[in-house]
Amino acid sequence: MMKISIASGRLLLGVAQIAALQLGLHSAVSAQTPAAPGVATPSVSGEKPQRTTASYDDWILQCDKRVGPPPEKTCEIAQVVQVQLQGKNVPFSLVAIPRPASLKSTRMMVQLPVNVSLKGNVVLQSDKADSGVAVPFARCVVSGCVAEFDLKEDAVKKLRNAAAAGSITFKNSNEQDVVVPLSLKGFGPALDALAKE
Repeated sequence: MMKISIASGRLLLGVAQIAALQLGLHSAVSAQTPAAPGVATPSVSGEKPQRTTASYDDWILQCDKRVGPPPEKTCEIAQVVQVQLQGKNVPFSLVAIPRPASLKSTRMMVQLPVNVSLKGNVVLQSDKADSGVAVPFARCVVSGCVAEFDLKEDAVKKLRNAAAAGSITFKNSNEQDVVVPLSLKGFGPALDALAKE
């Protein structure tokens, strides 16, 4: 079993932006200095869409607003895990939850490197005792493979209340289990903030 560790205790927005661009999810986390928890930071670039970010411990809330017509606002919370490669921290995985269409639905997307086995599932656990949620990969692109989870209310509650770090487990192309840490520090406040956007 291969274990990945978080390269730094606090996930950096600059690295998150690089990872989001490399991993190809629908938006990138802004490369600004992290805001105080729960404080939105307006984008200084003046470009459209207008972007705001807020830091909740190891989770980042980002919203992009287009003036329209029609006006459109997309938001998500995200976390990036980095690994040390040739003495540099590089992004390894990206976990994102877009603002749900309804408050009864929470969808989580996990993007991992392309060196995965498509035979196995991706397993999300809130802690070691949790049996977790297991789903197959939904798709692979050049920059990575994506799994999508519909999180039921009990799974969201476990993630909110987890005392320790969670994990994401998958099999690599050699059929070895790879465990990626998932920090749940700040998850609840970030999810609450996302629901208010």
